[in-house]
Amino acid sequence: MQLPPHQYIERKTAAVKTERLFSDQVVHLLYSRIREVSPFLFKQLVSKQACNLLGFLNYDLPNWPLPRSGNDAAWDKIFKDININPHEVWEDPKGAEKIDSYRKLFERKIRYWECRPMADAATKVVAPADSRVLTGSFPSQNTLNIKDKFFSFSELIGPDKPRWLTAFARADYAVFRLTPDKYHYNHTPVAGQILDTYEINGDYHSCNPGAVVKAVTPYSKNRRVVTIIDTDVENGTRVGLMAMVEIVALMIGRITQCYSPNRYDTQVPLEKGVFIEKGQPKSLFAPGSSTTVLIFQENKIQFSQDLMENQNRSDVKSRFTQGFQTPLVETDLNVRETIAMAI
Repeated sequence: MQLPPHQYIERKTAAVKTERLFSDQVVHLLYSRIREVSPFLFKQLVSKQACNLLGFLNYDLPNWPLPRSGNDAAWDKIFKDININPHEVWEDPKGAEKIDSYRKLFERKIRYWECRPMADAATKVVAPADSRVLTGSFPSQNTLNIKDKFFSFSELIGPDKPRWLTAFARADYAVFRLTPDKYHYNHTPVAGQILDTYEINGDYHSCNPGAVVKAVTPYSKNRRVVTIIDTDVENGTRVGLMAMVEIVALMIGRITQCYSPNRYDTQVPLEKGVFIEKGQPKSLFAPGSSTTVLIFQENKIQFSQDLMENQNRSDVKSRFTQGFQTPLVETDLNVRETIAMAI
């Protein structure tokens, strides 16, 4: 079966690109056939156990060895196939003693301080990941139904968190979708003090655009980590409170918190009261695709104009546009790029 293409806009060139969706036919079968015919089997396939097994088969299986150190041609082919820029990698990726599985390759570190520059303005909010972004606003009637498709707000934050549900009741949000080829570290989008951090258990739904359209609020059904940050403190970004929700997905078995104010070198536990600097590594997704959602209080930020214009284009073939019957086009951007300004 020929599935429709999914296109997005590359921010740095403004070019329309067609995404290569990994295991697209398998995901389509899972969400179109198995989900409808056998709900029990579907539930098992998006469970933690299935997620761990799929992760092992795709990224750890010993029968799929990486080339040995010195085999530059084989390594160059892998980089090209996976769409990885080898010049960004911090450590030598061709050293077999350092990277001996696809998991380690996808969990690579990069020289982000050189290849992911960040604007100096203190009141700018930056992207948390190399990803494709959509934005929305809870009060807006145009995006309300879309929000309800992506996630249930109370479920996403946690129905037992009345303080945060009240604080973000009329919020603006941005959804960042990571694809398997991306750099898999999340970085801090703002500077501020941590007020709360907690995990919510859940499933491991796919973040494939076709699966998101077919599933009901998948982002708030998946296992996730929520971090609440107060940016209205000394040296903060001054955009009020912000919730950062890191969401697992199919073949993403864990989110490792590893905040470091100095490159990757000095890991600091993320606890209440800790001040975090903007643009620094915060967490690591295991291989696969996953999603990060940022939620801002009402009238605190203004999203970048190009993101809003790209999102509303009707000439780009997005599966989100097709599924939700309204223009909804992602912009591909890099971690630490500006996505919003304080109002």
